[in-house]
Amino acid sequence: MREIPVIFAAFLNSVSLTFPRFFLVATGGSPSIPASPRVAVISVAVAPSRTSFAIVPEEEKVSSSGWAKTNSSFIRTIISWYNVILMLLFNSLGRKKEKFISLQKNKLTIYICGITPYDTTHLGHAFLYVFFDVVVRYFIFKGYRVNYVQNVTDIDDDILKKAQEEKKDWRELGDFWTRKFLRDMESLNVMMPSHYVKATDSIKTIIKINQKLLRKSYAYHKDGNVYFEIKKFKAYGKLSQLNSNQMLLISKERGNNPDDPLKKDPLDFVLWQSSKEDEPGWKSPWGKGRPGWHIECSAMNLQYLGEKIDIHGGGRDLIYPHHESEIAQSESFTGKRPFVRFWMHAAMVMYEGEKMSKSLGNLIMVDDLLKKYSSNAIRWVLVSHYYRQPWEFQMEELDKAERQIHEIKESLKRRNTITKKECIHEIKHLCEIMNDDMNIPKVLRYVIHLAKRNKREPLRKCLEVLGFQLE
Repeated sequence: MREIPVIFAAFLNSVSLTFPRFFLVATGGSPSIPASPRVAVISVAVAPSRTSFAIVPEEEKVSSSGWAKTNSSFIRTIISWYNVILMLLFNSLGRKKEKFISLQKNKLTIYICGITPYDTTHLGHAFLYVFFDVVVRYFIFKGYRVNYVQNVTDIDDDILKKAQEEKKDWRELGDFWTRKFLRDMESLNVMMPSHYVKATDSIKTIIKINQKLLRKSYAYHKDGNVYFEIKKFKAYGKLSQLNSNQMLLISKERGNNPDDPLKKDPLDFVLWQSSKEDEPGWKSPWGKGRPGWHIECSAMNLQYLGEKIDIHGGGRDLIYPHHESEIAQSESFTGKRPFVRFWMHAAMVMYEGEKMSKSLGNLIMVDDLLKKYSSNAIRWVLVSHYYRQPWEFQMEELDKAERQIHEIKESLKRRNTITKKECIHEIKHLCEIMNDDMNIPKVLRYVIHLAKRNKREPLRKCLEVLGFQLE
């Protein structure tokens, strides 16, 4: 790798600029740069065999009109090229930051575990999905074609139990809370995924995976149930880094029954379970039944994204057993590793000293907050906390956020001028911050900096990437 001078036109993807003169050189080897007395130049690391750069005058001013749409493909190419080289993401699998390179150039496949719809949306949900909304927006900003899948676990013990308690059909209950969740997310300006899918729509794929795992002897069946045999997958535990005793304790809390007498090992997990007479079920080679929890996400990943994906995300509480088991069954089925290139997990939101959860009942509901606060203020509070660090919600944060949002809106009303070189620098700095493991709280501090200095065009771009609607 070597350093070459390059004007970073890439970052001007939607920063409004006009150029009276524009020189583009794209060569291999040692390029000759057109002489120019005033040129905006920065350096990026590139492979010696590839050299691409653009030269533009330095002191031209930003206008309010769009910039050279004919150059959009070039801009997108440079954005993705530069940023991919420098982007670092924390990978839960290795527990360290790693250089991000997508499986396919300028394409991103991302799967985020969705809700189990048997109750209302709380702030913990919102923190997770707003964070990944910003992640997706940022990759789109960088010119990636994003295929984003989020699931709904619409068949589950909790749903069946709740439906029985309320004397409702389980489908009706699930659909009601799914619609409620989507309305709350829309209120917070969370984009819909490319595919928003129900587990029950992937039953055929689930049965197909089970059949192959049985043929390959990774699974066994007893009395209408199919289990994954963890001893057959030597890498089981590589994501969670838990020992057997730790797994047993967590399993009891998170849906696995280690006391099931049909299991060979207490930690073996259900791939397919027989349905009771009063439970929903689907025909299968093992009788009427329904899928286990973990196999649902493996099936939807395979069906909508393929055998290997770039990013798989969710809450930190899903690392074990859910995501650990996903790795085992997916890699055993396909024979391809790694199933997921990057595992990203968001921390828990605390309230009144404990994790915010349905079971504890210490919930702050999104729709309740929306009665008093703007969606921008709620979103501001959520993204002001670093995604890998647990945090405790304080109502005072929302009041402070509302004041900050007001100041930014006032800044956007003021006219300003900014040189192209300054604009390049500001947008480049946004990317540098985001490329360091999606440090959104630091971007917010940068947004405040831009607002105070009336740098309207880069401020707009930052707000757009963060998903705010302020104009």
